[in-house]
Amino acid sequence: MIFYSIFIIDDEKIIRDGMSMALEADYNVISFSDAESSIKAIAVNPPDLVLLDIGLPKMNGIEFLKIAKADETLKKIPVVVLTTSKDEQDKVETFNLGVAGYIAKPTNYKKFVETVRTIDLYWTLSELPNGE
Repeated sequence: MIFYSIFIIDDEKIIRDGMSMALEADYNVISFSDAESSIKAIAVNPPDLVLLDIGLPKMNGIEFLKIAKADETLKKIPVVVLTTSKDEQDKVETFNLGVAGYIAKPTNYKKFVETVRTIDLYWTLSELPNGE
């Protein structure tokens, strides 16, 4: 299945811009600096994939997941956590909330772009049920 729209939720502009540049040629990329504004947008215009940071101001990524995964429609949207947090509790909690993956953000820009492209390739090849 090919994804057509991707939400990027990250408070670091350089990260949002880097992911957007790596993906925008093939997808409609919409980025958010906070989870609060994204949760409103996701309900109105659900994306095909969400790339989510955990360490967000106001509402963190785990709080976002609790809201999104409690909604019957939104819980079906795949969410990949892309974060600097290597905290085991964050990993456990996000997987318990139904994330599709948990990836540590590389600190090297080249490796970061490779990571985003790998996520792109995986979701391009991944097949999900139609109409569910």
